[in-house]
Amino acid sequence: MIRDDMRKPTREGVLAAAASIAELLPPTPLLPIEIGGVRCHVKAESLQPIGAFKIRGGWWRLSNLDEAEKKRGVVAVSSGNHAQGVAWAARRLGIAATIVMPRNAPQVKLEATRALGAEIVLYDRPGQDRDEVAAGIVSETGATLVHAFADAWVIEGQGSAGVEIAAQLGRAPSRLVACCGGGGLSAGLALACPDSAIHVVEPQGWDMVGRALEAGEVVRVAANPPATICDALQPDATGPIVLSVLHGRAEPGVTVTDEEVRAAQRFAFARLNLVVEPGGAAALAAALAAKVPVDEDTVIMVTGGNTDAASFAETLRG
Repeated sequence: MIRDDMRKPTREGVLAAAASIAELLPPTPLLPIEIGGVRCHVKAESLQPIGAFKIRGGWWRLSNLDEAEKKRGVVAVSSGNHAQGVAWAARRLGIAATIVMPRNAPQVKLEATRALGAEIVLYDRPGQDRDEVAAGIVSETGATLVHAFADAWVIEGQGSAGVEIAAQLGRAPSRLVACCGGGGLSAGLALACPDSAIHVVEPQGWDMVGRALEAGEVVRVAANPPATICDALQPDATGPIVLSVLHGRAEPGVTVTDEEVRAAQRFAFARLNLVVEPGGAAALAAALAAKVPVDEDTVIMVTGGNTDAASFAETLRG
């Protein structure tokens, strides 16, 4: 049920989202790091109140609902970070939120979403179609679907990070390296920073955006895709609305392995004092593995830090 609204995301929408979000949240830090002898920057979105950049799109989408839509509530599908972004915005705006989440989602994400007041509906991954589950709830309640990436307002909200980055740097970044699931963040950054190169980074076997960019059309995940520790970056496909922004605009996609992601998590902890979840470390993994170029105006998105202590400790032990 990847659905595109008739409305398309715009740079003007990104700027409006950034202004709205600036009234609620302080900018996340832009941290200097050195990779391969080159000084560049990390945007620490893992330090958002919900531990991920998804708070941006969640807020901008829900704050643009009309009063009738707010009364009917919202439905979202997520393994955890979009869930928390929507739940956070819903609680602040007094909107009922139902989140469809995989039964095997990290417990820390399930608990955090529930603590924000959202109702959680679990589904089996693999086995059940999460979009069908969400569609049933929407049909039954009249609630608004808040898609994690195939939504103009969500894309604009995520793009607000790019507006912050340009203000913090004092200039447009030369390139933005983004962890990529469905591509909403990458599309938003492309709109926010029209002169910056956009690099999408996905887990091996789950590069639905990279393949779509190459093919010029939406591509679905292959049968029996490989396991990945990046639970936040596992959509079956991107959406046409995302591809319409990124096609001809983004650089060729790159993929990272689980081991490269773990190395990036250890690097972020040792060098930046950041706790980063696997999906939030994918872009940094690509930079550290020299799969994307970096220069002094490169900004690498560290997108989430929602990981449990036990698995993070195991990663640190190597």
